[in-house]
Amino acid sequence: MVSKHSLSAAAILPEDAAQAVLVGRVWSKAVDGPCPVLLRDGRLLDLTTIAATVSFLFEQDRLVDRLKSATGLADLGPLDDFLSGKAGELLAPIDLQAIKAAGVTFADSMLERVIEEQAKGDPSRAREIRERLAPVLGDSLRGLVAGSEQAAKVKALLQDMNLWSQYLEVGIGPDAEIFTKSQPMSSVGCGDTVGIHPISQWNNPEPEVVLAVRSDGAILGATLGNDVNLRDVEGRSALLLGKAKDNNASCSIGPFIRLFDENFTIDDLRKVRVTLLVKGEDGFEMTGESPMEAISRSPENLVSQLRNRNHQYPDGAVLFLGTMFAPVKDRRGVGQGFTHEVGDRVEISMPKLGRLVNWVDRCDACPEWTFGVGALMRNLAKRGLL
Repeated sequence: MVSKHSLSAAAILPEDAAQAVLVGRVWSKAVDGPCPVLLRDGRLLDLTTIAATVSFLFEQDRLVDRLKSATGLADLGPLDDFLSGKAGELLAPIDLQAIKAAGVTFADSMLERVIEEQAKGDPSRAREIRERLAPVLGDSLRGLVAGSEQAAKVKALLQDMNLWSQYLEVGIGPDAEIFTKSQPMSSVGCGDTVGIHPISQWNNPEPEVVLAVRSDGAILGATLGNDVNLRDVEGRSALLLGKAKDNNASCSIGPFIRLFDENFTIDDLRKVRVTLLVKGEDGFEMTGESPMEAISRSPENLVSQLRNRNHQYPDGAVLFLGTMFAPVKDRRGVGQGFTHEVGDRVEISMPKLGRLVNWVDRCDACPEWTFGVGALMRNLAKRGLL
């Protein structure tokens, strides 16, 4: 299996990186601290003279034009030097933004959430429940527009059949599920380990598109994310969502945020397919795919439910858009479905956004999260950036 130390810029960048406006964040050994960066010609340019944080950077007017024409930015070195650890480390491309997620936004994942609920967190029961529910729910939900008149009719039908669920309520009802995935500054980046809570025996990656949202609600760009999920924990009770979702190293975002411009628009984003590859040290391999065209709510609708007159995010936010991929390939035994093992290599990719690569470990074996908002402020003050 490929070591994370062998990651190269060519392996993780978008296919048209030369035409893309890519903003990221690194820990630079040269300045002993984090820096917002712009990728240009394979090299990382320090953006701290424009903004000391990615959050503040995204509040700048005419940001794309400003970055395209920027000159005199300090050159921190080639991306490969940060992937190898020579010059520092590639971090998640966000800092002070709230990290939010939309759940149950694809028909297939709606079905799997209902199965988790019915199975009460027991993976051995999932196959039987799936075989019973899929013929009814699968056909009813596919292609359904959330909040529509047709969705209301399907809801009434499923209620009559005693098949209605809290997951279907947020999946096709008027109100989306928007939850806090992780805390500002806590996400890991490309090349890091992602964490699975040691109590979990049934868990999975969730490959997703992640939107970068400015404080006024404008959608600036997109990146990739892994919304690591504990299926057995959430299956026991939806009230355990926080424990299922928000743990040490359980959120991965990266490698870079691609800002929208004439070469990549939000309309382009609607047509993309996010692919997943999991390779285990035991020889296990699994692939999957999430076409964005299958989403039940538009990205704009989800952002409007995130940020509005009732809830603001003065430091901006990122929003995971959900996944249709809930893996069912057996790993530990017939009928057991998929679960992670320590050492799994997880790749989430899309040609226009690049490739997010992580390795799986237990949360208590991953590096502790110690560099929070307070540490960031102290570091920036020490460097004269506040």
